[in-house]
Amino acid sequence: MDVAELAPGLWRWTTAHPDWTPELGGPEGWEQEVGSVYCETGGDVVLIDPLVPADQPEAERFWRALDRDVGRAAAAHVVLTCEWHARSSADLVVRYGVGVWSPADGPASLPTGVEAVDAALEDEVLVWLPSHGALVAGDTLLGDGAGGVRMCPDSWLGDRNPADVRAELRDRLAGRRIELVLPAHGDAVTAGATEALARAVAA
Repeated sequence: MDVAELAPGLWRWTTAHPDWTPELGGPEGWEQEVGSVYCETGGDVVLIDPLVPADQPEAERFWRALDRDVGRAAAAHVVLTCEWHARSSADLVVRYGVGVWSPADGPASLPTGVEAVDAALEDEVLVWLPSHGALVAGDTLLGDGAGGVRMCPDSWLGDRNPADVRAELRDRLAGRRIELVLPAHGDAVTAGATEALARAVAA
């Protein structure tokens, strides 16, 4: 497990997905290490697409830290970019009694300080954290391996026109002060995020 503090109250961790196999990798797939996000906003703790490490010592370290953080928070929530990123949500429900939000629940029921932006894939959202200028992506945006971000493979879009999808994303993200892009797959973009995102969704 790799853990990075990106700003006060904003952390990202990566760990190996237990269901990953080499056949799922490559340019048209996704890699074994996946990212999750911890955010403090309005006195609450929000966990986005959380995956607890499978390795027992790392899992124990993870739970000790999270027990401390949840214990001092007003409330804790799980937010999913898509239902297929539920990952360890059930474990968090059992341990803390948290609520789990997914795109099917609609924006009105999101925790305070968290916004949803329709993504490129059906039943998926980008999670916007305005307090940190951070955009959290599930599968629509991926790290490009060179410090930037790219759109998901065209094959993931089904019969949708990739140019139309990029144009829609440009419109939805216009006017936001995006300082960080935190994809579930690939490295976080912590410098030049606005420019990197603009290149990813360019016509």
